[in-house]
Amino acid sequence: MVVQVGAAASVQFGGRRALLFRVTRVDERPTYPGWCWLTGYTLDEYGEAVQRREIYVQFAGLRPVRRHPQKPKVLLAPRHHRPETGRQPGRVPTGSPIGAR
Repeated sequence: MVVQVGAAASVQFGGRRALLFRVTRVDERPTYPGWCWLTGYTLDEYGEAVQRREIYVQFAGLRPVRRHPQKPKVLLAPRHHRPETGRQPGRVPTGSPIGAR
């Protein structure tokens, strides 16, 4: 599950410190009511894991993210097929004007 962690989850994640977080585990140790320890990964702008972290947040302040941005796909140009000439590379065909006197 991916969540947006901002100021509503904890003041330490307010403003520019908000982050996308992929939750891998919810810790079961006792905490204050409404708070929880989450283990997971902070995500970059493409949804790729950047750093493993454990964060302490208010569960009600987490915002589920249904679709996170995908890394752009690299499109390669099609390769042009060279027609077969029947020649071996690097050999000059006989009767060539190259080197002729």
